[in-house]
Amino acid sequence: MKKVYVGNLAFAATDDSVLQLSVDKGYKVTSARIIIDRETGRSRGFGFVELGKDQDTAKAIEELNGLDVGGWALQVNEAREQESRRGGGGRGFSGGRSGRRNYWWPKSSARRCKGSADSGRSRAGI
Repeated sequence: MKKVYVGNLAFAATDDSVLQLSVDKGYKVTSARIIIDRETGRSRGFGFVELGKDQDTAKAIEELNGLDVGGWALQVNEAREQESRRGGGGRGFSGGRSGRRNYWWPKSSARRCKGSADSGRSRAGI
């Protein structure tokens, strides 16, 4: 079984619509999955189709690539293995500052404290 990347999908596309498109073109499909954005819950505009064992992947890519679906020209390629992700984000260390954190204070916090206008103290110094 080979996975095929299907990109440039309409945001309204669903797993079933991509599966049906592949079946209508005469391919035996094991699965179809649209990738959903975690924050918005809507399609990210691409997905993957897993073709059956006896299907010619190269022929499917050639036939489906550039196909107009709802005003969108599909981009179809052989899927690649997902690259490993680094955990934790950022640089993975404290930036070479001996564990000292670099905090950012917005401009609004630099205003003088309530009270006397002559106090001379700023919020950042509290």
